[in-house]
Amino acid sequence: MRQAHQALSFVDIRKHFNFKSIEMGRWVSSEERDRAAVQFYNALCDLQKILTAPELVISLRGSLGLQYGKGGRLGVSAHYVPALHTLSLAKNAGAGSLAHEWFHAFDHYMGEKMFPIADEMAFASKMWLSEYPTRQHPLNELLSECFSAIMLSIDGTQPSDLFQCSKQADERLGILYYSRPEELCARAFEAYIEDCTPNNRFLVSGTRSSDEAKLGLYPQGLQRQMINEMFQQYFGVLGEALYREA
Repeated sequence: MRQAHQALSFVDIRKHFNFKSIEMGRWVSSEERDRAAVQFYNALCDLQKILTAPELVISLRGSLGLQYGKGGRLGVSAHYVPALHTLSLAKNAGAGSLAHEWFHAFDHYMGEKMFPIADEMAFASKMWLSEYPTRQHPLNELLSECFSAIMLSIDGTQPSDLFQCSKQADERLGILYYSRPEELCARAFEAYIEDCTPNNRFLVSGTRSSDEAKLGLYPQGLQRQMINEMFQQYFGVLGEALYREA
């Protein structure tokens, strides 16, 4: 249950969601740690509520680790490390990135679950776009429909508006980042989460009126609506299956 009192600790968060590990940076003060624990807990509870799934989904069956104020990269406020199965938020700049990085972790977790030939570093979204054969399962079919709504046009014959805007941004900047399938899908997931919970700015922010949103780097209009519906359907079915399993 969502709560907000200072007695809450990262130890409580690890036990509640069964994260494999939670690590603090050496420069995180006790006051910062306690404040962040409340923010993390409430954000993760909001995420769980939106996904209508048990706690084990949030920690990806105990395979996901968290870091706060540790393992940062220059100019990067948050990142997910596939080799370590760890999600990291910077101490002073990670707020609003949790949903994005959690979906990276989920996308990576689903790589081997969805594709028989995936290696340990594979993202399901990238494997799907490369047209690798999937394991036959109703949930994999629903996740495939999510990827299709994000990366393809409505009729499935052309790249989506989101992809086109992302490709244009990459060309302007001379990089390959925004149009990568795992980044497209993480931003689409952010938009879904913000539409469901617009007031938790530690979990997500900026998918509607930020500079990136104005450039079309988040889903817009009908595509956004379709993606939201597909995510809601997928996680709803997943949650029902896992609650029956429990």
